Amino acid sequence: MKRQRFKRVAKSTKPIQPTEPGIDDPETRASERLKSVTVGAKPKSRQPQPKILSLPPIPNPNSLSFDKIRILPPQFFHIDALDLAPRLLGKFLRRDDVVLQITEVEAYRPNDSACHGRFGITARTAPVFGPGGHAYVYLCYGLHTMLNVVADNEGVGAAVLIRSCAPIRGLDTIQQRRGQKTDKPVLLTGPGKIGQALGISTEWSNHPLYSPGGLELLDGPEPENILVGPRVGIEYALPEHTSALWRFAIAGTPWISAPKNTLRPP
Repeated sequence: MKRQRFKRVAKSTKPIQPTEPGIDDPETRASERLKSVTVGAKPKSRQPQPKILSLPPIPNPNSLSFDKIRILPPQFFHIDALDLAPRLLGKFLRRDDVVLQITEVEAYRPNDSACHGRFGITARTAPVFGPGGHAYVYLCYGLHTMLNVVADNEGVGAAVLIRSCAPIRGLDTIQQRRGQKTDKPVLLTGPGKIGQALGISTEWSNHPLYSPGGLELLDGPEPENILVGPRVGIEYALPEHTSALWRFAIAGTPWISAPKNTLRPP
């Protein structure tokens, strides 16, 4: 199968504005003003070659035995966020009786003017600099709980935002937590909705997603076709980062957040 190359954006020499919307987070610029610094390892010079994976239709929950599906190991996450992001598509998030399948993500990298990591290590951003495979959870507008998967090695400062999912199990629990009695995509298309559906708070930040119990990331079917596009809600970032095609979604699924018209085949 032909591997697809995704463009990395080189480190910019332009100054970064001292606001902190961060990882898909325009909301926090109203509540947090931190000094902007450039941190993290330099982007790797090699061109990323994320494997394009294949996804059948959303599986019948009764046909899946999640006790037999492996939890993804720590080394799965110890790669560049731009490589990890498309590899997370089709994987499963599990907490208690709720199982979600990841359908849309965004990559945030070192020297990225849209990434929280650019502000250095603070009480809030410390998990971003931890080892890959941990959760980074923050509040957007002080209201929406945003789940990110930390990527790369310890000290780098990179993560992948979970933007949308499809419900696989625990629909009643998801609906109760979301306060919406629907099985339509509006239930889980948006990063704040994912945190709410999983019932997590910022206390889950730094939680290892590869440890049994709690919040887990499980292996899942690999999508055959994906879509790429610019990330959402990062107008504050530098132009080269607002236009970077670092948003990834499974082609053909309705479980994708708005805007959809900016997504296209790679």
